[in-house]
Amino acid sequence: MNQSRPKVKKSRALGIALTPKAVKYFEQRPYPPGEHGRGRKQNSDYKVRLLEKQRLRAQYDISESQMRRAYDRARKTGAKTGEALVIELERRLDALVLRSGIARTIYQARQMVVHGHISVNDRKVDKPSFRVRPDDVVMVRERSRSKYPFQVAREGGYAGEGETPRYLQVNLQALAFRLDRDPNRKEIPVICDEQLVVEYYAR
Repeated sequence: MNQSRPKVKKSRALGIALTPKAVKYFEQRPYPPGEHGRGRKQNSDYKVRLLEKQRLRAQYDISESQMRRAYDRARKTGAKTGEALVIELERRLDALVLRSGIARTIYQARQMVVHGHISVNDRKVDKPSFRVRPDDVVMVRERSRSKYPFQVAREGGYAGEGETPRYLQVNLQALAFRLDRDPNRKEIPVICDEQLVVEYYAR
């Protein structure tokens, strides 16, 4: 079975391309899956907020409990909760491995971290939810660099067409990057109306 198909179906249901492979499928059929995909009725306010929450969750590939914890932390920052939530999620180690161009998808980034290929400040970190702080240096561990995915990354194979976010200093040749500062919401390349997510949790 083609493992990309479930992610394509999920991409169409959520209205966003979750993987590069999903992009072409999504462009061909930019409506939800199923025989009634093109004729869906107007959603209720609750469904609109739920969908937005699911979209944000899917882009970071996190569980509902992880999302709820991130929301609770964001609420306590004193900043705008929605923006703080996205910034909180963006500081996850797996998210930044993706943004740096070392990984092609969030799923690959998570696998790289879980399998012990990534270090932060010269210490192995195998938790994708690890929160990177400004000035932390993240790199592929020496023993992992000869593996094929990292050779592709070193040649810029995963860097994509977009620019590297300004909050990262990336050296793909060294398979390393540094978080210079906390991201600004406008710089974070996720598709989300975070205010709807806040309204979902505040209900």
